[in-house]
Amino acid sequence: MGDEAKNSSTTTEDVPQLNQDELIMAQQRQIEKEISESIPLVGELESILLLEHEYSNDTVYQEKVRNLSLKYSSIRRTRPDGNCFFRAFSFAYIERLLDKKEEFKAFYQKAEKSKDVLVELGFQQFTVEDFYDTYLDVLKRVGDIENTEEAKAELYTLFNDQGYSDYMVVYLRLLTSGQLQKEKDFYSCFIEGHRTVEDFCHQEVEPMYKESDHIHIIAACAALGTGVRVIYMDRGTGKAVTEHDLPEGCIPSVHLLYRPGHYDILYPV
Repeated sequence: MGDEAKNSSTTTEDVPQLNQDELIMAQQRQIEKEISESIPLVGELESILLLEHEYSNDTVYQEKVRNLSLKYSSIRRTRPDGNCFFRAFSFAYIERLLDKKEEFKAFYQKAEKSKDVLVELGFQQFTVEDFYDTYLDVLKRVGDIENTEEAKAELYTLFNDQGYSDYMVVYLRLLTSGQLQKEKDFYSCFIEGHRTVEDFCHQEVEPMYKESDHIHIIAACAALGTGVRVIYMDRGTGKAVTEHDLPEGCIPSVHLLYRPGHYDILYPV
């Protein structure tokens, strides 16, 4: 009886502590969510030199910002919510295409066929249809505007509307998943943990807020038929930032700045 009472007492004391830990963690998640939501989904153009103010007490990063400014004049920030690669890549690529009418037209025609490609790969039509319709709607709305600057302004507005913006992200995630599954013999070599390509796609590519890695970028580029230059800015050796073109040897149409865990859009000088 004494032992039972002792055990009961220990359990009772542990519960408030567990509840307190859970409350602290929940509060932390809420704070992170509020900070994230205070940042626009896609920001306005800013001078690249503004990054120096972010790292005013950090000589390593200040050197790297100065090196970055030799090749890039502006940056456009994206919300750090786990979707930053897909949102940045999608916005930047469409924005660039608005300067190239024939390329935009060819991309739109390819996008029109993309739902059928996904369905052939085994995606349920009712699952992809709404996202596909929104994706085409955004392309049509900006593509129908003759004035390029007005078209870019409309694109900016749409990408800062949570409904449109998230649907654009979801559809690019689906296209990326489709590309991985279409070429699964190639991509399976890069997936760790004895997971199939299909498992990886369902767990790491298709869900919102899942962060992106090298494999996501390669597949997204292949799905859209373009290339990306990723500029890595971290505490690596040397004063210069590191550049990687994906896929290797491509002529990049989109330039992204990667800082640990996050992507923003860069604009060359």
